Amino acid sequence: MAKTKKTFFCQNCGAQSSQWHGKCTNCNEWNTIAEEVLAKSSKEKWSGQDHSQINTPQKISEISLSDEARINTGDQELNRVLGGGIVSGSLILLGGEPGIGKSTLILQLALRIKNQNVLYVTGEESDKQIKLRADRLGASNTSCHILTETNTQNLFQQALKLSPTLLVIDSIQTLQTNVIESSPGSVSQIRECTSELMAYAKQSNIPVIIIGHINKDGNIAGPKVLEHMVDVVLQFEGDRNHVYRILRAHKNRYGSTAELGIYEMQSTGLREVSNPSEILISQKDESLSGVAISATLEGMRPLMIETQALVSSAVYGTPQRSATGFDLRRLSMLLAVLEKRCGFRLGAKDVFLNITGGIKVDDPAIDLSIVCAILSSNVDMAINDKFSFAAEVGLSGEIRPVNRCEQRIQESEKLGFEKIFISKYNKIKASDYKIEVVKVAKIEEVFKALFAS
Repeated sequence: MAKTKKTFFCQNCGAQSSQWHGKCTNCNEWNTIAEEVLAKSSKEKWSGQDHSQINTPQKISEISLSDEARINTGDQELNRVLGGGIVSGSLILLGGEPGIGKSTLILQLALRIKNQNVLYVTGEESDKQIKLRADRLGASNTSCHILTETNTQNLFQQALKLSPTLLVIDSIQTLQTNVIESSPGSVSQIRECTSELMAYAKQSNIPVIIIGHINKDGNIAGPKVLEHMVDVVLQFEGDRNHVYRILRAHKNRYGSTAELGIYEMQSTGLREVSNPSEILISQKDESLSGVAISATLEGMRPLMIETQALVSSAVYGTPQRSATGFDLRRLSMLLAVLEKRCGFRLGAKDVFLNITGGIKVDDPAIDLSIVCAILSSNVDMAINDKFSFAAEVGLSGEIRPVNRCEQRIQESEKLGFEKIFISKYNKIKASDYKIEVVKVAKIEEVFKALFAS
């Protein structure tokens, strides 16, 4: 009989200790230490490697990349976020809130990959439930195999028989290995199961996609080492009360982490949004004050987003500052610039800011559109809906240039805007574009151009 061993793990970072502490000595989080019962099993950990063979060093110039072609997922948004497709032998972790559409996204992926065996392993739903969802999505793939299993040893036996092109795990919190005897979802089980999946992916050169839950803080549940072990960490975001979903890469060893994928949740599944400006710009019949359009960039993709501001007199004495989708501290800085450098009296007024579409933007190029939206609401005068903005605002009130301004101008021109305001210091020839390019150096110049009668 195996000897029982008790140990303590931090549920946040996975640090191990011999006794309980109120505060984790590694990540300094309180009340995250939990006791787990471990027992060494007589069964060996899975390994597909032949131990009689010993790896030898190779020159980097002699390593061939001919077999490292990416797998086309059939989803342009997912391909963009991953950097062009799924790399063979990679381990991908997808996280998101319950009900956000993680399983729907991955099942669509499994059904779109034609003429290649895909093994979809689920520990949360039955095979009939997966079939019902597949019928609702309206897609069929005879090469997609469904397996309801939670034991990793049984899972690998079926995977070795099938030799799939892609392995999907839904979800990592339901898996359990025979190597240790703690409960599924515990820190030690998640770490050990992920380690076995990583060994399987690297030795068989088969990519593995893992679906993971998140905790109340919005982070992926389980030890932090889980994110260090995998190659790609994807986050599926959005409000369950709205139809739009955003896919981001928080970590990507094979591509950029600045790319963005946008989907629309429909009754038949997730629809790719190839033109994000259609959802980020509100459709309205009349011009309203406090609205400005900005040309921003997410990775290599230019986006036209709408910034909305509301400025009103403070009723409760202390002015309120609120921002949705934008850094509140940067909003306070822009308000201080308007107050100190430009003479606009906003210190005794409430200011509310919203980025439409439910996305979060940290591109400094939207500073000018935010300032214009605030000034528009303050004077209660609408900005022409054919005007766009792309510039950063400095602490002295100057309009600073932004990178890749040509792409921003071209996107504005393509979507039918008539005028775009940029920094005077951008090296751009206005005559090269059909859209009118207005170069400004200070906020006062923009104010006069927009609101001077």
